[in-house]
Amino acid sequence: MNMIRWSAFLIPTSHRSPASHRAPKASGFRLTTLLRSGVFISISVPFALGLTAQVGFLTHQIGFLSPSIGTVAAGWAVSLTTFAAVLGRIATGYIADQFDRRAVACANFIVQMLGMAILATATAPAMLYLGCALFGLGVGNTTSLPGLLVQQEFPKQHFARIVSLVVAINQFSFAFGPSLLGQLEQVEGSYSTGLLACLLMEALAALIVISPAIVRCRKAGRVTS
Repeated sequence: MNMIRWSAFLIPTSHRSPASHRAPKASGFRLTTLLRSGVFISISVPFALGLTAQVGFLTHQIGFLSPSIGTVAAGWAVSLTTFAAVLGRIATGYIADQFDRRAVACANFIVQMLGMAILATATAPAMLYLGCALFGLGVGNTTSLPGLLVQQEFPKQHFARIVSLVVAINQFSFAFGPSLLGQLEQVEGSYSTGLLACLLMEALAALIVISPAIVRCRKAGRVTS
């Protein structure tokens, strides 16, 4: 029974019935209703958290890495992060339509969380490079997946307005990322607490974004039983 529930959002969409991933029917657009919508909150909040962690870390990446591996090596680590972001976005483009996009977004946050965990605990250059690569795999997707989720969850007639609102919320939130890590580094004298904060934001983002898919999975399990 658990396998039936969890496979509901892992089975490729090409093998589901058309009704299982059909876009919702259009209805009147009301901003107040949208802002109270659990579906909207479960898209805007996790990506606001993820982007706050992402922009905060990328801003301080050189400052964090330089004392450990040197400025030149830190520069290569930034380049590796960017290259991984390109690969991650290309790979996600191939699978985003094959699985529930919330599951894809959750996996993206988990990969970044693993990378952040390595960065927060490792000291060896090779492990720091690995952490940057894992974190980089999700960098591009964190900006593109919100639009894909809006496309999946809302009528296409409201797509532009809803995406614009999600992006505005994200931009407002991640504007505080660099200052957050800067303040934590100044207080603690290291980036340990700041990286832990980023890790927790990524973990919370993964949990929030997948929660509606889990609810749908459980409902589908009750129906089939």
